Amino acid sequence: MKKLRIGIIAVLLLLICSIATLRITGLEPEYMDYTTEAYNQRGRMTYPGLWLKGELVRKPVDNWDWVQDVEHPVRGNTIMLETRTWYGIPYSVTILPTPRGENLYIGGSARGDRLSRIFPNYKQWWANVERDPRVRLKIDGKIYEMTAALVHDPVELESILGRAPVTTRLNEDGSEEVLAKWYYWRVTQRNVVEY
Repeated sequence: MKKLRIGIIAVLLLLICSIATLRITGLEPEYMDYTTEAYNQRGRMTYPGLWLKGELVRKPVDNWDWVQDVEHPVRGNTIMLETRTWYGIPYSVTILPTPRGENLYIGGSARGDRLSRIFPNYKQWWANVERDPRVRLKIDGKIYEMTAALVHDPVELESILGRAPVTTRLNEDGSEEVLAKWYYWRVTQRNVVEY
């Protein structure tokens, strides 16, 4: 019994040390070019990360259009999003930003097997954001603390996408099949000094 207790304590200490190390060093999510066949073969998924590291920005941003011009040598103009899980360890992913002047949006689509689930459980980060809207974005090496709000207005959604948020196909039998549903969140800065 004593050996079992020592073994459990050793495993717990190793786990705590590993989490503390990752908290200090961060662990960024995997990037995979979303236009490649390899990305589609993996179910349009990449490996998530944990904490994002970078310089924290406290100044308010009035226009987010510059985000589209950020060009990382590997990730292009994607950004990283850190969400909060119910168990306290962050869940971060790489996403494409959608800047529209003074507004910044994050989002994406649910396709294939994901459509059989109920929103927001199409993607883990969507469920996290709906449960706790406090997120962090890493853009061009800097961290922006944000609050995410789901866009419900269909007119605003169409203006973000430039088309309808639901993609459908008419089958040979005349039935309509949903191929993709798009969801977006408007993110606004928090913890900034405004005058």
